[in-house]
Amino acid sequence: MSTSTNLTTKHLLLALLTVFIWGTNFIAIYIGLKEFPPFLLCAARFGLAAFPWVFILPRPKAPLKLILGFGVFNFAMQFGLMFTGIHLGLSPGLSSLVLQVQVFFSMALAYMFFREKPSLFKIIGSLISFIGIGIVASHINGSATLIGLILTLVAALSWAFGNIYTKKINSDSPLSLVVWGNLVAFPFMMILSFIFEGSTVIVHSVQNVSWSTIAAVFYIVYLSTHLGYGLWGYLIKTYSTSAVVPFTLLVPVVGFITSALVLNEELTSWKIIASLFIMGGLVFNLFEKSIRKILNKLKRKTNRTIKTDSESILKH
Repeated sequence: MSTSTNLTTKHLLLALLTVFIWGTNFIAIYIGLKEFPPFLLCAARFGLAAFPWVFILPRPKAPLKLILGFGVFNFAMQFGLMFTGIHLGLSPGLSSLVLQVQVFFSMALAYMFFREKPSLFKIIGSLISFIGIGIVASHINGSATLIGLILTLVAALSWAFGNIYTKKINSDSPLSLVVWGNLVAFPFMMILSFIFEGSTVIVHSVQNVSWSTIAAVFYIVYLSTHLGYGLWGYLIKTYSTSAVVPFTLLVPVVGFITSALVLNEELTSWKIIASLFIMGGLVFNLFEKSIRKILNKLKRKTNRTIKTDSESILKH
């Protein structure tokens, strides 16, 4: 299990590609929720992401309880709660931002389970980003939006637990893990959809599905789930958690911009300021090595100056 903290150029580009896919995925979710209720949309996602691929890709070589935990936390809980949060009033752009609280949850859990102690720079960077999350929280109003915020925060915690299961499993094939994780989540969502949304709503939604919703589901399944989580699992497996998870702080920036361009979501000044804080925290994390070098150079230079001054005083 690697604990490397410095991504290669190739892996940096893969991380940024994942960020772009996940940032634009919120638009697909918003479009899908126009015709499908949240649990049904989740069930469609999980079912199509799992079948027929479970018959092609072997089950990850890990204890069944770890695979079950991965599927429940990383997919069933995370997306069931997030989709419902958007359905209940939290906009796609804000949802993409609030979900990034998982960065702090992930670092804390990685320390608890793997003793991956984040450096002072990563802690400072996370605190800078947390200011941006705080700005979002201070602008939340209305009961539906508050419910959406709470559900999305719990979804973020679920994602953080999912990251821990990803690292514990350490699958040779990240895509295989994603497929089997979706298989675990699929029956949970079908049961919840039948209980809370009802067979009448399910049948009506399926019979009246439009091409835009089909395209949205296609994007959610094959790009966001298969490609996005396949790449994410590979990066989490290859590097330390604290080196990878801060990249997701760029997801809301992509989410805000694309939501404004495609959905005409208002891009207010406080959203821009919140995004700048979040990006600033990520930049602080990414340039940790360079900052360390600069500080070490300054420290050595200061020590030499003090030593030279001390010798000069002693001579006189």
